[in-house]
Amino acid sequence: MKRCLYLFLLSACLLGNSAWGVMPGVEVTAQEDVYSITPPNNGSGPLWSYGCTSIARLGNEVVVSQMETGKDVPLLCNTRWILHRRADGKWPVIAQTDAYRQREPCSLATLSDDTLFLYVNDSTQPPGTKYGPCHPHLLRFTLANPMLPPTPLEPRWDVPTTFTDHSYRGYAADRANRRLMMLNIDAEKSTEHWCWMTENGEVLGNGHIEFPIRSCYPQVALVGNSAHVLAVGDIVEPVEEWRNYKFEQTKQTWDYVFRRLYYVQAANLKETGFSAPLEITNVDATGGYVSNQDLWIAPDGAAYILYTQREVQSALMRDKFFPGKSLIDSLYLAVVKDGKIVERRTLLEGSESEIPSCTRFHQATDGSLYAFAFVAGAKPRNGLFRIPLQPGEMERVEVALEKPFTSFMLATVREGNAPSNIIDVLGNRDSGETLAYAQVVLK
Repeated sequence: MKRCLYLFLLSACLLGNSAWGVMPGVEVTAQEDVYSITPPNNGSGPLWSYGCTSIARLGNEVVVSQMETGKDVPLLCNTRWILHRRADGKWPVIAQTDAYRQREPCSLATLSDDTLFLYVNDSTQPPGTKYGPCHPHLLRFTLANPMLPPTPLEPRWDVPTTFTDHSYRGYAADRANRRLMMLNIDAEKSTEHWCWMTENGEVLGNGHIEFPIRSCYPQVALVGNSAHVLAVGDIVEPVEEWRNYKFEQTKQTWDYVFRRLYYVQAANLKETGFSAPLEITNVDATGGYVSNQDLWIAPDGAAYILYTQREVQSALMRDKFFPGKSLIDSLYLAVVKDGKIVERRTLLEGSESEIPSCTRFHQATDGSLYAFAFVAGAKPRNGLFRIPLQPGEMERVEVALEKPFTSFMLATVREGNAPSNIIDVLGNRDSGETLAYAQVVLK
């Protein structure tokens, strides 16, 4: 049996992108709609904070943080949070706030099978205020009594800050040591401020990270006294000729580009701050596009980094400036150890028939590392990659869902969820207005 499986995986590797197998022991056990949303039209959405997550697994329980748009509530902070717990395929409400004070979704973390921590960013201004001051903090819920008023946990920052409704938050939880880390961007200086605290709100440390350019949508990992951050450059088109040409053609003033990916590490938060940023990839030269997909920390401290990139961001740019360059994304894995990139792999080279997109890590109970992905193209599908931590063949199989999830979040270990043989998926299948859930079991 083992020899047959080995030969199958070897043949799949040799056949390239066209080979998708069926991994023994992968079963889809639930596919359900969770909630629908009226688009907030405020520049955000339920999956906007994609470096964090809005789904958590607490033992046998699954909880989702909903983003709800308030009827006739003026922009920008026109949404509120609602918590749902899965029960017999349904999603009853277990807690909610009456106030519509959020522009962005409120992310979840957990440190045990009974405690949830919701990261909120309450506007402190009257409804209708745009780019106004906000109050980032945590709300701690006990799953046994979620309807009781939550306990607020207040961060402390190292310097005066300017926090607004555009928070670009990062969030991490260390389950083993029962610690939390919050990130929030300074609206004036574009630095990412961080606060490290205990589950009871005691502040253990704080500081800020300065990237070479404004960098957003961070993925954060917290392991013991060490912390890791992955963020993508998010700036207005810096090349004047390109910026002017795009505006002439589209008349759109929104022209932010994502071309550089950075990683920083704090080896010991008690002793030092974060290292100088390490550039993981850069597609400035061809006006390309990079998306940070996920971050996972191996037992030896190596940082595993998932990202997609393409040579040129759009057909408009290619046809004018870079004829012959590609518009198709490929999926890459970089491994960083001791401040250096020690390995880089192409997990899926994009083609007209297979275009990798949203991809997230999942850690199984035996420590195995997986990546759950959406692949567009001739046959849109969700795939599961098993990524060897040592040199070896990578398994790649299709997950048999009724409809593929095109964008999604997982209950990840970075937010304190225990390693599990259940992959909990929250995301979009048909449209951005319905959030669905799937349960994929590794047997």
